[in-house]
Amino acid sequence: MRVRRAPVVSVCLALVGLAVGIPSAAADRGPDKYSFAVIGDIPYGPAQIAGFPKVVDEINADKQVKLVTHLGDIKDGSSVCSDEYFAQVKTQFDRFADPLVYTIGDNEWTDCHRANNGGYNPLERLAKIRSMFFPQPGRTLGEHPAKVSSQADQAIPEDVRFTRADVAFAALHIVGSNNSMAPWTGKTGPTPEQSAEVLARTAAVIESIRDTFAQAREQHNRAVVLLTQADMFDPTVAAPAFADYFAFQPIVQAIARESASFHGPVYLFNGDSHVYNSDKPLAAGSKWVSLYGVTTPVSNLSRITVDGSTGVNNYLRVTIDPRNPATLTWTRVPFTS
Repeated sequence: MRVRRAPVVSVCLALVGLAVGIPSAAADRGPDKYSFAVIGDIPYGPAQIAGFPKVVDEINADKQVKLVTHLGDIKDGSSVCSDEYFAQVKTQFDRFADPLVYTIGDNEWTDCHRANNGGYNPLERLAKIRSMFFPQPGRTLGEHPAKVSSQADQAIPEDVRFTRADVAFAALHIVGSNNSMAPWTGKTGPTPEQSAEVLARTAAVIESIRDTFAQAREQHNRAVVLLTQADMFDPTVAAPAFADYFAFQPIVQAIARESASFHGPVYLFNGDSHVYNSDKPLAAGSKWVSLYGVTTPVSNLSRITVDGSTGVNNYLRVTIDPRNPATLTWTRVPFTS
């Protein structure tokens, strides 16, 4: 195994009436390339659970990788959200030789109200995930944790920001199921507690987006990277209905505004829809521009979806190249077993 060196936001959603410093980029600047791995929607099901240690081993063996990001969904949507299962995954996360940034997915809390998930209160499961996977706010997971800037002061330790190789990163807690506004089992609409959680988390996400871009401009970063579970631009949905996506609208509008006023490229990595895809979801002509009420198309925003679910057989190796005008390049690296 390798050894590594060591303003208040007001948001309104149509349904209910919808700060932090960042470590300096100076130490991370330089001419060298910097690579990180991206995975998500894994492990799904017994076979992947059994094989997940090998996934960790293979990424650990990639000498180019210096950071690992997991885009959420550490279980499938039809299995029990138990403490024991969470502990099993956490044990493997702790084996990553590089710092691991974990972005929470909906399968580990939002959808846990389902009978086949154990019939849990999703907010209780979210609290459990936060306590188990973010025991030291401001530090990543992995064998050699790295310092990050978090929103722990807002009780949202999973939203973190950091800078690597002159690129600003933000991991944002945005989940499927309409960002957790889909009704729970036996309900016809979101509960007051459910809506309150979405309001607070959405406000924090937007604050983090604004802070990330503000500091990227101040430090003249070459690019911005956003990491999230939810696919807010699912290409498999031919005719998306606003009723299924409205909770994402203020977030998408914030990303669009900030990206449009940023001088460099912006990259959004997500999981959720399970099939690799790369596109420009808010470019002119995209159906998502009108659905989300984006007033000006955004040409410098690229979105990358990683492979996931039971068919995933690779991880994404993303490289920051200071000499490349595009800044980021990526390749799908097959698992060998």
